[in-house]
Amino acid sequence: MGEPLRPSTVLPSKRELTKVRTEDGIELVVEVASPLNQSKGALLMCHPNPTGGGMMDSHVYKKAANRLPALADLTIVRFNTRGTSSDQGVSTGTYDQAKLEKHDVEAMVHFCLDELKLENLWVVGWSFGTELTLKYARDSRIKGIILLSPPMMYTKEEELEFWSRDGRPILALVPEHDEYLSPSAAKVKFASIPHIEIIEGVNMKHLWLGEPSVQFVHNQIVKKVVPEKYPLPEEI
Repeated sequence: MGEPLRPSTVLPSKRELTKVRTEDGIELVVEVASPLNQSKGALLMCHPNPTGGGMMDSHVYKKAANRLPALADLTIVRFNTRGTSSDQGVSTGTYDQAKLEKHDVEAMVHFCLDELKLENLWVVGWSFGTELTLKYARDSRIKGIILLSPPMMYTKEEELEFWSRDGRPILALVPEHDEYLSPSAAKVKFASIPHIEIIEGVNMKHLWLGEPSVQFVHNQIVKKVVPEKYPLPEEI
């Protein structure tokens, strides 16, 4: 019998800390966590709002980097948006309420696809990061997008219309007790996108606190991106 996954679990991967420069000259702090085996897919992670403490090391993302390269053969790319700091370092520039962050997302997509040459790339947004994803993760080579706890505070109707026309897969994980957008409200908000898949996180909240919430999120992502690796083991 193995050991259960714990918040402190760190599994083997290849880790690289680097910087990516945006079109407007901002330097973004970036970490790439790659599997020891051949990568079967990649996740570009857009973090929650830095004004509320969001960063590339926010727990769901840090645990994804610590686990999913080994458990699902996924490459995890995390970065701090402009003006955001974490244990990994500080990105230059200043927070701009989802406006100039356009350059951050576009630079990171370019880095993933044109420099790292990652295949089966999905963009994952959490909270504020879902706004950045819906607004700016439009490169046609992206396979799909995944939204965690979307608050829908900055996304405009024309941006939703783009995704409605686009047709690429969209998965939204919405906590039952989300403080910003409930599952029922999410269905109304996303009504213009008929192909979106909305999954309720039963008894869960916006920050996905606790190991059951983290494993739920990771499992749903893996089921979408590398379904042959679903379900993830609960022990190692």
